[in-house]
Amino acid sequence: MLHAPVVGPRPKKRSKPEEAGVSRREEAKFKDVRIFLVERKMGRSRRSFLTQLARSKGFIVEDALSDTVTHVVSEDSQSSSLWAWLKGGSLTDLSAVKVLDVSWFTDSMREGRPVPVETKHLIQDILQEAPKAAPVNKVSQYACQRRTTTENNNRIFTDAFEVLAEHYEFNDLQGRCLAFRRAASVLKSLPWAVRCVEATQDLPCLGEHTTAIMKEILQHGRSFEVEKVLADERCRTLKLFTSVFGVGPKTAEKWHRRGLRSFSDVLAQPGIQLNRMQQSGFLHYGDISRAVSRAEARAVGNIIDEAVHVITPNAILALTGGFRRGKEFGHDVDFIVTTAELGNEKSLLINIIDILKKQGLLLFSDYQASTFDMSKLPSHRFEAMDHFAKCFLILRLEASLVEGGLQRAEGDSRDWRAVRVDLVSPPVDRYAYTLLGWTGSRMFERDLRRFARMERQMLLDNHALYDKTKKEFLTATTEKDIFDHLGLEYIEPWQRNA
Repeated sequence: MLHAPVVGPRPKKRSKPEEAGVSRREEAKFKDVRIFLVERKMGRSRRSFLTQLARSKGFIVEDALSDTVTHVVSEDSQSSSLWAWLKGGSLTDLSAVKVLDVSWFTDSMREGRPVPVETKHLIQDILQEAPKAAPVNKVSQYACQRRTTTENNNRIFTDAFEVLAEHYEFNDLQGRCLAFRRAASVLKSLPWAVRCVEATQDLPCLGEHTTAIMKEILQHGRSFEVEKVLADERCRTLKLFTSVFGVGPKTAEKWHRRGLRSFSDVLAQPGIQLNRMQQSGFLHYGDISRAVSRAEARAVGNIIDEAVHVITPNAILALTGGFRRGKEFGHDVDFIVTTAELGNEKSLLINIIDILKKQGLLLFSDYQASTFDMSKLPSHRFEAMDHFAKCFLILRLEASLVEGGLQRAEGDSRDWRAVRVDLVSPPVDRYAYTLLGWTGSRMFERDLRRFARMERQMLLDNHALYDKTKKEFLTATTEKDIFDHLGLEYIEPWQRNA
């Protein structure tokens, strides 16, 4: 059984004495203006910071929405749901309240006084203006603001975009690669199928090239550019070589330049020295290139769970990656494993490897010790891998442990198969950030970091969230805490398939 993470109860906030509130009101300079800051979209930590800022300048900021409020301030300037929320609240007369964009607040802070309300500051009541019109949901440019399930209504386009993205990645054209991945991500999030390119004109991340590919597919049922890429000998060879565990794009390119075109070419070449990972990749290629089922992932989880609970009863084990996002099949199985006691995770992976080895289940292991150092954070440059202890394994999975049996290749009569497994072991106080990062998807995580940097002046990675404005790290015990810090609506793992 997989165990849910053990997280202790949050300490209760100490209530502020009455006198503090009284003195704060007495120091107010602008008694006719009473502000309420809407936490949704803004986030708890940012709201707290803006509240303190305003009060330091003599503004009255109410902690709760009531009829004493004169100015409601929100970051969500286009949201009809804001007005729906306000109308469902306790205000007696909404017409007496000014509902304003945060730009009015920042202008007032800069001037040191409440600036006159202009049209540009107002958040209009869209529901009132067009009561019969269906609300138009604007698609965000950020994947972390879109809900994307495993149901893809536009696979005919996204499959083509993925082919071109991989092609540009092989050619080290990262900008074009990212453009096609972003376009694919937007189309995956749509709850409807695109039938004409005109329907996509208001969607973000769709440029001239991606739109031309879509138009070609709609007209001819296929893309000639994609077919050309798929027929390209170099592209086919690089894709084949990089499908081997331990072989990256640079190694694949080097082999191609040497005239190698097949696995037999590589294995017969006397000048090529394969490392341990690549040797195991070729040895177990038939198994680990075949999809892993959810039932097989559960069986692997039970193996890891038993091993880690032999070591410590306070273990925390969480399935991550595509399976946590609701996928039925994957290429490997990823887990976070740690302990409830800070520091006890340091030897955890080494001990798990020893147990698996004694059980005869370990076909390959590559352990990487932790290089995590909080004093070196925040990192201002993106790194593909985090610095926690991790190991890359190939396990022997017995058919008897899998409900419904193994995913077998045709003609395979063995009672076991090899499965790729990755384990990462962060300290428990970094657990929430690691869980968020290892759950994916890659585009969701990329846009989450981009949103933090561009919209919130924060730095996010698998280790921490750093607020550059306040110059401090923000604590989180759950993924929702991180979303709250960023002022984002929480998106469930199964809706992160961007």
